[in-house]
Amino acid sequence: MPAPDPRAAQLRRYEGGQLVWRVQCGDLINRDRCVTVLVQDDQVVLVGPPGETARLTAGQLGQLQAALNEAAKLAER
Repeated sequence: MPAPDPRAAQLRRYEGGQLVWRVQCGDLINRDRCVTVLVQDDQVVLVGPPGETARLTAGQLGQLQAALNEAAKLAER
């Protein structure tokens, strides 16, 4: 198994016993928001800001990609 992506490692944490990744982003009027990635059973769940649009920089998009890749590997187990 390849080494975890360091971009995902800094986003990963346990909340209420559930492993989640939180990627910081902004909305259309530049308020701080986040996109959450988690695994439920064999599926990856992507949760955006409630009722909002997530706007990501290139760096934030790279973090989201790393989190999704890591979550997909866990979901395959």
